[in-house]
Amino acid sequence: MQDDSPPPSLEKLDEDLRAAQAKRRNAKPDPGERGKGLAFAMRIGVEIVAALIVGVAIGYFLDRWLGTKPWFLLLFFVLGSTAGFMNVFRVVGGLGGQVGYRGKSETAGSAESNEGQKPADRQDKDG
Repeated sequence: MQDDSPPPSLEKLDEDLRAAQAKRRNAKPDPGERGKGLAFAMRIGVEIVAALIVGVAIGYFLDRWLGTKPWFLLLFFVLGSTAGFMNVFRVVGGLGGQVGYRGKSETAGSAESNEGQKPADRQDKDG
């Protein structure tokens, strides 16, 4: 059989990996970072459960009031679950702002593009 020694490029990679592992072992964890993952998971769970509870409660009380059991309960269960998943999607995607909300970078970009135009031109572009 041939010699099973790794090629030189793999030796360099192994050396880099060992250095990174040693650096990670010696680094102290930030106390503020410790519970962020658990807090994020709890927020997602609360978003879904709260939306479901609100939807089911609205459907249940509408059914009792109108005597249409179980139609509004089913309808608002679906609407509540949809709202819960949309909230989770917003949280995960970082879209926590309100409807129509734009970040500073987007508003600054549109203001710069409107400079140097006549007011009539700006109105046509914006509206």
